[in-house]
Amino acid sequence: MADSRAHSPYHGFSDREGGLPQGSGGRHPTAARTELRPPAPTPAHHALRELTALSRALFDTPDEGEILRLSMDRIAAAGPYSAEAGYLRVGGDLVASPPNGRINAPAVDRRVRELAGQDGPVTVPGRPWGRALGLRGLQNLHGYLVVTSRSRPTEAERSQLATLVRHTAAALSVAFAHRRHREDALELHRLREERTALQRQLISVVAELGYQRAVHALMADTAASGGGAEAVTRLLHGLTGFPALVEDRFGRLTSWTGPSRPDPYPEPDPVRQDEMLHAVAREVGPVRIKDRLISLVRPHGEILGVLALVDVGGEADEHTVLVMEHAATSLARELAHLRNLAEVELRLHRELADDLLTGTDEASAYARSEAVGHDLHRSHYIVVVQWSNLTADDLFAQTVGRAASAVGMRSLLTRRSDHVVLVADDRPHARALYEALARETGTRSGTIGVSAPCDSLGDIPRRYQEAQRAMEVRRHSRERYGTTFFDELGLYRILGPGNDHRELETFVREWLGQLIDYDSRHHAAMVETLSRYFDCGGNYDETAESLAIHRSTLRYRLQRIRDISGNDLANVEDRLNLQVATRVWKIVLGGPG
Repeated sequence: MADSRAHSPYHGFSDREGGLPQGSGGRHPTAARTELRPPAPTPAHHALRELTALSRALFDTPDEGEILRLSMDRIAAAGPYSAEAGYLRVGGDLVASPPNGRINAPAVDRRVRELAGQDGPVTVPGRPWGRALGLRGLQNLHGYLVVTSRSRPTEAERSQLATLVRHTAAALSVAFAHRRHREDALELHRLREERTALQRQLISVVAELGYQRAVHALMADTAASGGGAEAVTRLLHGLTGFPALVEDRFGRLTSWTGPSRPDPYPEPDPVRQDEMLHAVAREVGPVRIKDRLISLVRPHGEILGVLALVDVGGEADEHTVLVMEHAATSLARELAHLRNLAEVELRLHRELADDLLTGTDEASAYARSEAVGHDLHRSHYIVVVQWSNLTADDLFAQTVGRAASAVGMRSLLTRRSDHVVLVADDRPHARALYEALARETGTRSGTIGVSAPCDSLGDIPRRYQEAQRAMEVRRHSRERYGTTFFDELGLYRILGPGNDHRELETFVREWLGQLIDYDSRHHAAMVETLSRYFDCGGNYDETAESLAIHRSTLRYRLQRIRDISGNDLANVEDRLNLQVATRVWKIVLGGPG
């Protein structure tokens, strides 16, 4: 054996150095290498490997659009193919993915939709073969792959294309399933979160309802106690810890509970008060204005007052708002009830006052006055009130009633179209009622006329005319605003409504007729100029200023008055008669016209 190895022609070569392979059996080395070389890969083997790699990539991709793109990009692995377009079903419709920008895209798109889920031929210029292949799952169509070829594919190439389509469809099925799973998981999570939130909300609502019932019960007890605004602010302060207050609709304080009450309480500005009321009325619920949380007391839409909390630090929370809303509702019912009682009483007062002003039987009047708590057996005065910038409506009548009560006047109240009338059981103070109304209304443009005392009910209609005359004289005087008493009118008392107008007209025509005719013909103001001259006591400067004319113009007019009328203003008799005539012309006959 040793000898045979020594004489071998391949002695000294190991297997790794090119010697005979192990197990060659002594065959020629060339023959051995030829036998072990793997066969050369065929195109079919190459395509199979590429399809296998593509399949792994498709199933590893979670996105449907990316799966379709991969399949279209690697379509050549199945044969001499080109991907013309790809479609995915989205919301029941086929959508090109990615968008097809080729020239023939519209024709391909129409053809794919015509196939309605079936495979079928597609014609593309320059391509002898084309097919639209459905990408189907177990139950529905996922999309389409539109493929063309430069030549008619062989059976093997068709088989490979079919394999690629099946793998693409299967990968889409997996991706769609994963998507549905993710969506289902997200929906389940959302539903669980929603359920948890609803449970928390339910717990909160139960607690809130309990709190609301407790607050409602407390407010109901407060309303039943009849404590009015004081009781409401006391409870509101106790529940919230904030100073609580109630104002009337004009901004005047009626109740305050808690610390830091201003003393004196600031006088309201009517304009700003109205602006605040309108601003709060436009909102729903309490409104913050500066350091106050404000809610309107508004039963049936009519504002009766304002409920407020002083919250300097802005610490009020939703529970504070809830308590305040309940308090405003409770107070609205209380004030509405008081308002109804007041309206009934006011109506009875008005009916009695109306009858007294027009004349009524004494027995009935005395009985009705006792029913409303007013003593008609005392001496009475008729007071007429008119404010130039305010309508004499119910609201103004209530304002007059409050002011009269504030200054201690006991009276019956009614109203006419342009003024309010008080039947008062004592002589009013010269300025008290006027000053009180100026504060209430925020303006001093008011006139008050007071009659002489009437000692019997039958005198009241005549005294009412006296009060109106006193008011008219005041309105046409130099100082239009203020209070005038009929028994202080002097000469104007004989110019009252009981005199014969024909005699007065004759007197006026005698002294002023030529001036009146001149004014009518020339649209001048000679009579008015003369009246103002007497009102200003013959003072040139004051008269010119009141007429808004120059002093020289006034001098010219007075000279023309002398020339036209033939009367001498320096003559005492002429001057007296002319002054009386201008007064009668203005007050009794109504002035120009």
